[in-house]
This record gives sequence, structure tokens and C-alpha cells, in this order.
Amino acid sequence: MKNSLIITVLFLLFSSISLFAESNLGSANSLITKKVVDNYMIGINSDNEGVKLSCAYFMGEYNIDEGVIPLMKILHNGETEEARIIAALSLIKIKTPMAVYSVKEAAKLDDSERVRRICRGFYDSLNLNEENNDLEAVL
Repeated sequence: MKNSLIITVLFLLFSSISLFAESNLGSANSLITKKVVDNYMIGINSDNEGVKLSCAYFMGEYNIDEGVIPLMKILHNGETEEARIIAALSLIKIKTPMAVYSVKEAAKLDDSERVRRICRGFYDSLNLNEENNDLEAVL
């Protein structure tokens, strides 16, 4: 009797936690508050390269438009290829015209062949997705 009560309580506890988690997963962008954006903006200007690139990545994941200018600075002036690639990926995910244009230009002008090739792939995949969406709308 005592064991079944404990099992029931644990089951209800885990069920309520999983329901709460599922309800928040669908609204991840609604959880991005001004304070979160401010923290990403501080982090992207950090001297710590790991913090800077992590914030750059998550700005793209959460479509934080305020990050376009700092991401463009990393794309154009980043010391490593990896930093420039992460900035390009985030800019493509944000999808503002200025962000997309900067990746398009980096695909032509970056000093590194690797960065140019990857930027071209990001840009081409964005255009391919838009063409597929247009095709699906017609069908």
C-alpha cells in the first residue's frame, strides 16, 4: 500500500513536470525577454571567445534581430574562420535583409576559401528553402 502510494505520487509529479516542459517548448521565443536579449548582447561583446561565440550562436537560434550588427562585425572582422562561420549561420537564421545580404557578400569577399564556401552554402540553402516554400504554396 505504501509503495503504491509513493509510485502514484512520483508518477503524478513526473507527469506534471513533463506537461509543463512540453507547454514551454512550443513557445521558446516567448521566453526570450529583454533581459535575455541584453545578456546575449553583453556576451557577444565579451573578450572571452567561447562566451562570444555561444551568444552569437543563440542569437541565431532565437532570431534576435538586435544581434544583427554585432554578428555582422564578427562576420567581417572575426579572427578565426569558425567565428565568422558561426556569425554567418546566425545571420542566415535571423533572415533580415541586411543579415542575409552580409552573408551573401561574405560568400564573395571573405579572405578564406572555407568561409566563402560555407557562406555560399548558407545563402544557397536559404534561397532553396524559399523556392520550395513558393512551390508548396502554388501546389
